[in-house]
Amino acid sequence: MGSSVNGLPSAEHPDLVLTESTKAELQHVWGLHHPMWGPALRIEEYLAREEFLMTVPLAKNGGVTHWILTDRNAPPDNRPIYASCESLRKRALVSRHGPGGPVVQDGIAHGVASVFTNPEYRGKGYASRMMKELGPRLAEWSEGRKVTQEGQSEENGNTRSLFSVLYSDIGKTFYAKTGWEAFESTHLSFKPAAAAAEVPPSNVRLLGYHDLAMLCHLDENLLRGKMQQQARGLPSSDKVVCAALVPELDQIFWHLMREDFMTKHIFHKIPQARGALFGESGRRIWAVWTRGYYGGLDKIEGNTFHILRFVVEDENSPDDYVAEGFRAIIRVAQAEAAEWRSFDIQMWNPSELLRRAADSSGLRYEFVNREKDSIPSLMWYGDEPTGAVDWVANEKYAWN
Repeated sequence: MGSSVNGLPSAEHPDLVLTESTKAELQHVWGLHHPMWGPALRIEEYLAREEFLMTVPLAKNGGVTHWILTDRNAPPDNRPIYASCESLRKRALVSRHGPGGPVVQDGIAHGVASVFTNPEYRGKGYASRMMKELGPRLAEWSEGRKVTQEGQSEENGNTRSLFSVLYSDIGKTFYAKTGWEAFESTHLSFKPAAAAAEVPPSNVRLLGYHDLAMLCHLDENLLRGKMQQQARGLPSSDKVVCAALVPELDQIFWHLMREDFMTKHIFHKIPQARGALFGESGRRIWAVWTRGYYGGLDKIEGNTFHILRFVVEDENSPDDYVAEGFRAIIRVAQAEAAEWRSFDIQMWNPSELLRRAADSSGLRYEFVNREKDSIPSLMWYGDEPTGAVDWVANEKYAWN
């Protein structure tokens, strides 16, 4: 439990504490992040983006918490930061098969991101210590913190969180050891393509910001129905509970406002097309997407066009109809990705319905089983084992 030979405390030292960072400490951490996660922006732009992301609807008013592992005896703003991360509060749904039938429960979950260790402190086990403390802490961090009019933060709410998620870029083992078990990690990969000479189908239209409120509301209702239906079949499966993050408007806006900041600085404009919709009411098929830039214009292999959410309003629609809508939407996405200098288009963890649609669409694609990057991982706070949880709608929109 003492200090190591180089004067640093061991990861088990009792003076290490997980706490919230000060603003100055946060600025320091962001500066350390920049070479890894912000090379598409200049350092001052990257710091401005991180400040901006604290003001978007999902994160403001205590929605985001910035954590550091530090020395409990050191004064704020002059503390060593052995490891750091952030958590973002999100709405969540859980469904079970109860005595009276399927029950859908509303609650709170947390998305963990930006797990980082200063290079000079690596290899000491500090990130593991931080994550081991963070998991149980988030279970009780039901509503996070809210900021009062006097500028003070205070704990808000006392309802236990349902679960927390993170996305590992270091494989499936490290975070599993600290309580976050890996879930399905696949995607369909399409290549960008300039707009074809053919005229797009008349029943496909581009989606803008103004379309998203209605579609997100409809999507949430569809997801609730799906979770109720899946809970009805749980007694006959190895899963006993379903869990999902809500694809609500604020969650989608987090991605799009982040994208706007990036494209404004890289291209000096923002996109107008945020997705595409096929078909008429009752049989609509739509996708919402975002453009992610880690390579900028010099290294486009670092730029990915992500399908955040792909929705089939009536999943009992004929397969050929779904395939037609799928093809039309992906063709639009391919053209958008080419225009906005993306290297790849990804659709995470497609359902069997969408896998069949991809196969029947005539589009060329690759099915990728990820083993290292962006591994969806979940820590369950219920009584059931994590292996008994069915993560519904495990798509890119849930990432942060």
